[in-house]
Amino acid sequence: MSPRVLDAVGLVARLVLGVVLLVAGWLKVGDLTGSVQAVVAYELVGYELARFIGVTLPVVEIAVGALLVLGLFTRASALVGTLLMLVFVAGIASAWTRGLAIDCGCFGDGGPVDPEDTRYLEEILRDIGLAVAGLWLVARPHTLAAVDTLLRRGRT
Repeated sequence: MSPRVLDAVGLVARLVLGVVLLVAGWLKVGDLTGSVQAVVAYELVGYELARFIGVTLPVVEIAVGALLVLGLFTRASALVGTLLMLVFVAGIASAWTRGLAIDCGCFGDGGPVDPEDTRYLEEILRDIGLAVAGLWLVARPHTLAAVDTLLRRGRT
């Protein structure tokens, strides 16, 4: 495959992961109480840590998403994005195996739902796909229309 095609694949991976993180963070940052409640619903950590995660996670998602969309610090931001997706997969899988009936809270509105309203497999597959996009960028951070590329050209 030509380097230009690989750069285009990287652009798509960068924009998909970046936009998803931006949207997820933006929807949660407007309702931090809901974000905290979504973390609490997983029953994995105590309330104080859940509160900290619920308040800081949206900010981290927005920051990482913005860096990815811009193509700035691409490898590092993709690594953080990938790690977030893997943590989300683990959390969702944990809720599923423990028989919890919750919405993942990935895009706000998390918390308890009727058991027939859970979508664990769909959510896990989505987050694995996003993690793969992030891994692509960790392995090959050079993409089209990236600030990193412009900065690299400016140094040569």
